[in-house]
Order: sequence, then structure tokens, then C-alpha cells
Amino acid sequence: MDAAAQVVEIAGRRVKLTHLDRELWPGGPGRRATTKAELVSYVLDVAPALLPQLAGRPVTRVRWPQGVGGPRFFEKNVPSGTPRWVRTVEVESTGRGRWGAPSAQDDDGGPVTFPLVDDEAGLVWLANLSALELHTPQWRLDASGGRSLPDRLVVDLDPGPGTGLAECSELAVLVAERLADDGLVAVPVTSGSKGMQLYAPISGAQGADVVSAYAKRLADGLARDHPWVTAVMAKDVRRGKVLLDWSQNDGAKTTITPWSPRGRDHPQAAVPRSWDELGDDLFQLSLAEAAERFAADGDPLAGVLTPGAPPGPRLPER
Repeated sequence: MDAAAQVVEIAGRRVKLTHLDRELWPGGPGRRATTKAELVSYVLDVAPALLPQLAGRPVTRVRWPQGVGGPRFFEKNVPSGTPRWVRTVEVESTGRGRWGAPSAQDDDGGPVTFPLVDDEAGLVWLANLSALELHTPQWRLDASGGRSLPDRLVVDLDPGPGTGLAECSELAVLVAERLADDGLVAVPVTSGSKGMQLYAPISGAQGADVVSAYAKRLADGLARDHPWVTAVMAKDVRRGKVLLDWSQNDGAKTTITPWSPRGRDHPQAAVPRSWDELGDDLFQLSLAEAAERFAADGDPLAGVLTPGAPPGPRLPER
């Protein structure tokens, strides 16, 4: 075994850890570097909140083996050397790029063998692989291991040049009001990158095409009513606007999982927030701040978008 490696027991599983002192996020003015050991600590600290978001959802990982200053790659299939205790599921792909960003493992549109993360050991295993981002679809697996219908609606608020979280906060309130008109209750999540997402539980009885169409009508309507909002993906029209990205509800798309770390310049996380936090002074939370937030205040998504939570309403189909 590598002299730098150690084997620890977590949740009754033996997990090999290597290079715990590797700097995954570099330091900067007034900021020290963040190591792999600190990433492991973070995922364990927030495991009671992160695991319910991953439960039953195939996980696409984005890995930075040398840290955020080095190359990254998207990984869908389980890698060689995956521990035997990691549960997996084979899902038929619908073609290159349909599961998020293209992957060298998924070029031919064939089946993809995803990992399922069930416990703290799985989180630590992924952290040891420098999987700094965990992305999941809007649906879970059913009891037979097949795809269920989506159980959540998500809209992504992506600020263009000249806008930021203040404008995203304003748009989030407008989106939540429109959703509330149809009986949906939304929870805001700062993305750990530039913008935020809104999540709302739905019935789980309608297909992704219905959810996507509903989200597109919502986006188009708000873009018509507010000139600083756009539902158009093209970057050349987004200066001074916030993109209301409805496309994340496609059955083949994935979204950053709430409480996941982010592979950005700073060690930040996607964190559920309370509505009274939104406003001009909203900012992204670091891993340390996210862990402290969870320890002090719990998870705003608990009992809302977790296994066993009551389903949300059906979406109007019009």
C-alpha cells in the first residue's frame, strides 16, 4: 500500500484514503488552502442532509484529481477499483451529453453504470477520489431499480454579466410567487458558484416532458413581464439579465445536489437557504460556513425533498 494511504472504518465499511494533505482549493489573500482531509470532514459533517438528497438518485461526479487548479473530468460510470460495497445501477443512456456534460465513458449512448451513495462511507470514498461536485437528476429510482417520474421541479437562476445574487434574489421571489399560485412551495439554494436554484416538490405522477413544459411556460412568462429576465440560453443576450434556466427538468439532465461542494476557485457549497436571507447582501457559503449552518440550523429541505416526504401537487398542463 502507498505509504501515504490509510484505511479507515466508516459506517462499517473499510475506506482507503490517500494524500489527505493535498490542497484541493488553493489559498489566497487572507485565505488558507483547503485540503482533501477538510473535504472529507465536510461531507461527514453534512452527511445527514446530503445523503437524503442523493438517496435513490444516480450520481454523476466531477473530479479534480490535482485540485481546482488542475484538469477536471466528468465521470458517470463507476471507476475501476470501486469497492464491492458500493451499490450501482445500470441506466440506459439516451446519447452523448444527455446525462449532463459529455463523458469519455459515455460516448456511444450505451448503458451507464452509476454509483448510488447510501451512507457516509460512500461520501468519503467519493471525497477521496476528489469528486468535488455531485450532480443528480430530478428523479429517483423506483423499487425495481428503474426510473421513477420526477419528484421535484428545479429552476436555475444564472446571473449574466452585470448581475449577481441580488438580482437572483429578486427573481427568486417572483418565481416563488408564480409557483405558489399553482400550489408549489419552493426552497432557495445558493449554488456555491454564481447563482442559485429553486426546488419545489411535485407529485411524482407526471413525466419530465410535462415538468419541462411547465417550467418553460413559467420562464417565458417572467421574461415577458420583466426585461431583466431571460429564458434564452445564448450568452450574447444575457448581459444585464438573469437567465431563468428551465431546462434542468429534462429527464436526462442533472443539477448540482444541495449540500454538494463545488469545484470553483473558492471552497464553497450549494446550500439551502431561508427566504429571509435573500437580498442585496446574500453571498455564497464556504464549506466551513455550510457545515456550521447545518449544525446550528438544520436543513431547510428536511421533510420537503427527502425520501418519505409528502409529495407536492400535480402541475397544471396547459
